[in-house]
Amino acid sequence: MTAHPTAPRSRRERPAKPALTREGIIATTVGLMRAEGLERVTMRRLAKELDTGPASLYVYVRNIAELHAAVLDELLGEVDLSPAGAGGDWHDRLVRILTSYTSVLFEYPGLAQSALVARPFGKHYLRLVEALLTLLDEGGLEPDRAAWLIDLLLQYGTATAAEHAHRVPGDTPQDQADWQALAAVVRDVSPRTHPHIAALGPRLLSGSPQDRLAWGFDVLIAGARHTPLPEVLSPSPADIGD
Repeated sequence: MTAHPTAPRSRRERPAKPALTREGIIATTVGLMRAEGLERVTMRRLAKELDTGPASLYVYVRNIAELHAAVLDELLGEVDLSPAGAGGDWHDRLVRILTSYTSVLFEYPGLAQSALVARPFGKHYLRLVEALLTLLDEGGLEPDRAAWLIDLLLQYGTATAAEHAHRVPGDTPQDQADWQALAAVVRDVSPRTHPHIAALGPRLLSGSPQDRLAWGFDVLIAGARHTPLPEVLSPSPADIGD
């Protein structure tokens, strides 16, 4: 008995692919990033996962930088904003939110590095900024100083996450070797040629990343209270574009 070959299926009989949406693209990107790392998430890889062509993605995101910004905003939904409405010292609650923001980026080293130049502007970013401004207002910081301080606080948290993302349990051998090499250079420096480095020694590299992070936020907040802004503020890029 001769077997009959399977007849080719008509395109009309195949299950329809889900329609592409910006939200779907971002969700798929987040899933790929968690599974494979941000460095593996290219437009081509994303298009393959979505069973489409790379050109189709550009209808929804202009470039990889905009995609990274959208993914960052999505992950900002994990930041704990509950301290904004809790009781207690406003300063401590502010640092708790900023620490939560930095901790989210610690989980995704590639995204932390990308976040140094990515500019999120979605709903989660707006909620974060609103919570921070609420606490700065509660602390009595002048509005103009608070407006500029927000940028510094988020930049500092982002840069810290990008720098220290691997310096936690699970460090790669190369990360550990680099850190140990730096410590050795500081320890063995000549007091004749570098007296101040030799005098401080291990203190230059002391403290946990968490302690340094919190101290840095304290410095920025305290400094904003006493550092005057320029008397005449220049227009922002957004104002110039109007």
